[in-house]
Amino acid sequence: MNTAHTSNDTRWLLAALDADADPSNTTTSNTTSNTTSSDTTTGNTTTSNTTSSDTTTNNTTTSNTTTNNTTTSNTATGNTDTMRRRRLIAAARAEGLIDVAYRSVDSPLGSLLLAATPLGVVRVGFTTEGHDRILDHLASVISPRVLHDPAALDDAACQLDEYFAGRRQRFDLALDRRLASGFRREVLTALAGVAYGATVSYAALAAAAGRPTAVRAAASACSHNPLPVLLPCHRVVRADGSPGEYLGGRTAKQALLRLEQLGAARSGECGRWGARTG
Repeated sequence: MNTAHTSNDTRWLLAALDADADPSNTTTSNTTSNTTSSDTTTGNTTTSNTTSSDTTTNNTTTSNTTTNNTTTSNTATGNTDTMRRRRLIAAARAEGLIDVAYRSVDSPLGSLLLAATPLGVVRVGFTTEGHDRILDHLASVISPRVLHDPAALDDAACQLDEYFAGRRQRFDLALDRRLASGFRREVLTALAGVAYGATVSYAALAAAAGRPTAVRAAASACSHNPLPVLLPCHRVVRADGSPGEYLGGRTAKQALLRLEQLGAARSGECGRWGARTG
């Protein structure tokens, strides 16, 4: 866990970020708009009944004006809050206060959670795993300084979009593999050598990781892969050729295999162990 000291002159930044995330915060502009609406309505109610149609028109006009003013005020407040949050995030990033940045991206497999440390992408999570549970785990094992910072993962999001669109066959991203250790990390290293459009067995993967008899351990490493898709455990299948289990579900694994088979066929590449395509 990161134990870097947070200096006194930057503690306000973390407090400000926490305040921005507090849904109980309200804005003065909204309160003022509501009060104006209430006062205007009260004034219109006391108008003489002899011109009821005019009063109705005036009430409608006043209501529309108040609504427009409120909408404008809310929009301005929202823009100000967004700009302020962006400045705070930029300042937090510059001060080294963000240990884990995260965002979510849409994909054919559903929403994917992306998380990164200064060393690289550290986690890719499926909806079935529970994004909040993943973030809680990252806060526990890496650092509690976890912040929603989409810009920090723009490159990863862009490359994933290209991959799912069939325009990318290999990822060019820095990866932080700290969530895997021992033999599991050796398995992740071996996974990087399985080519796009190819498949290998768990036995072959175990051998490539240096322990030919550790087939079950290799399968376990795949099922606990913290970086699915980026490190392609979906390309590892059972000895009989059946897909086997997958962290994102068997349907997701089959979808990824079909995507890559079509992509490899279009590009004319015959994926093989250790080949790099794209």
